[in-house]
Amino acid sequence: FFLKLIQLFSACCFHLHSNSLSFSFDFFHCVFGDEQHLSTQMPYIKFILPTAPTQPVTMNMGLPMPSWYDIVGLDERSNEKCAGIEESRKTLVSILATEHETTKLPYSRMALAGFSQGGALSIFTGMQMEKVDQKLAGILVMSGYLAGFGQFKITPGLEDTPVLHCHGMSDPMVPFGMAEKSRDKAIEKGATDYKLEGYAGLQHSVCPQEIADAAQFLSRILPPDDSCKIQLKDPSEMSVKELKEAIRKAGLGSKAVGLMEKAEFVKLVKDHREGKC
Repeated sequence: FFLKLIQLFSACCFHLHSNSLSFSFDFFHCVFGDEQHLSTQMPYIKFILPTAPTQPVTMNMGLPMPSWYDIVGLDERSNEKCAGIEESRKTLVSILATEHETTKLPYSRMALAGFSQGGALSIFTGMQMEKVDQKLAGILVMSGYLAGFGQFKITPGLEDTPVLHCHGMSDPMVPFGMAEKSRDKAIEKGATDYKLEGYAGLQHSVCPQEIADAAQFLSRILPPDDSCKIQLKDPSEMSVKELKEAIRKAGLGSKAVGLMEKAEFVKLVKDHREGKC
């Protein structure tokens, strides 16, 4: 599967985790689970899961944990500032730019998605891309909310960026009412294509119907398009530095131990792409 993913992708989706490991596992399973899940249904989409920085979180008794920004509380007033969210937005914009520059994939073939806090950052970033020519294909929010409302301003030209907000109607952590307020505030700021879907009985997690709706949304905003397919550079034409980076990204570090000659690195990368290792 991994071989297929890196060789054939013509679109990219960045999935941002929440600041809770248990909920992040639910989200990871949603993306990379069995044949019912997103990555299997859309093998032409490259799924990237950026990692949040570890920092003190007020709601975690001030102890450090992976978090995109500080969370003081989950009430409306507490979500106005969200210290650190602007820094995380800039980081994510940089990650998107790097993907665009290295693969030549247009921003219109990229989407942001996230669960809980990751969903909040997805809205905050995706609707505030710095230029209109950086407009994304869409934004998928799962159990999230609109954070940093006091700082949030939709970039002119991005108002019609498609947003699907999926939310459990029995969510005790981020109540459904907060999702409704997030939708209303986004529309108040100018969003014109913001859809909120509620799921009866669902708490702060995901469910099969939600995954199905997410898949339908992603397939609509990122349909197959071979004209955008990324062609990987021939390993024999890569520098040693490029080969080592390709080996690192493919998780082949242990197989590269002891290799000295460029030809050996070339062979390892080729074997990996051909499914031999």
